[in-house]
Amino acid sequence: GKTSILRAIAGLLAPAAGRISVNGQCWLDTHAGIHVRARDRHVGFVFQSYALFPHMSARQNVMEALLDIPATQRQGRADALLAQVHLDGLEDRRPRELSGGQQQRVALARALARDPQVLLLDEPFSAVDHPTRRALHRLLVELRARSDIPIILVSHDVRDAADAADEIALVLDGRIVEQGEPHSLMSDPQSRLSRWLAG
Repeated sequence: GKTSILRAIAGLLAPAAGRISVNGQCWLDTHAGIHVRARDRHVGFVFQSYALFPHMSARQNVMEALLDIPATQRQGRADALLAQVHLDGLEDRRPRELSGGQQQRVALARALARDPQVLLLDEPFSAVDHPTRRALHRLLVELRARSDIPIILVSHDVRDAADAADEIALVLDGRIVEQGEPHSLMSDPQSRLSRWLAG
């Protein structure tokens, strides 16, 4: 259910009923018949599999998300975004020449290239080793500090979520069973799920 929530926000999945609104803009309201197309939603999505084009360099992967700006500006903007995620010097490498953590940062730079109104991260820590996980966590903290866009991170590891989040929603069988600040959720769990996670 957690990935489905991200896909619904991005417009890649049409819920049978519900409402999605970001920064006061309604993207979906099934009752009112509103459905903004995925390509018209300013969403940055980092997929669990990264979804990079294997035949393209890191720079070219990011440039694919910059098609709405003049061609003469795309390379400079892509390089700036790669530098923002600490990949300067690796712009010409293809995905197979990058580590898993580096590929994930290319995917993050590509997501940021869309000037998103919301950034969606699907299990960003799941396929990386512990040092890479720590580096990615620091990067997300940096990103949150210099950006005012909401970031929604899906994780099966409540500790990762608690370290990175201002607020946590626990999802069970597609429903939010508890929501709140990480400290409150861990120190005073209200649901069976949060008591199990806190224990």
